[in-house]
Amino acid sequence: MQLDQSGLEILDEDECRALLSRAEIGRIVFTHHALPAVQPVNFAVTGGDIVIRTSRASRLAKAAADTIVAFEIDEFDTAAKTGWSVVAVGPARHVGDPGDAAALAALPLQSWAPGDRDYFIRIRPELITGRRIGAPVPAAP
Repeated sequence: MQLDQSGLEILDEDECRALLSRAEIGRIVFTHHALPAVQPVNFAVTGGDIVIRTSRASRLAKAAADTIVAFEIDEFDTAAKTGWSVVAVGPARHVGDPGDAAALAALPLQSWAPGDRDYFIRIRPELITGRRIGAPVPAAP
């Protein structure tokens, strides 16, 4: 087990990707009107990419296409004082190809927000880091 300077366990990329594939809610960090913005989103992972479904009129759709974004997931148990966090950073792009969009529409990815959500953003993680505090998370079966 490798620890960082703060004593937190450093998660390797494979474990970070496994945690990403099991999570359902994350936060995307993007720039909106030259300021940092954070928005919770549900998402899916396909082909190693993070996919978000949103409205084409949303501030996320307007701000997060063709830019570098950060995406974060985490889970904490405050009573046990354990938890983990994973951050993925990479380019986000709008999925414009109709065939690709149709394939993504078949994913089990339904936005919790009301209204039409037919705009897909694909994030290709280029840097994935993670940390854990406390006991390790049990491996998925």
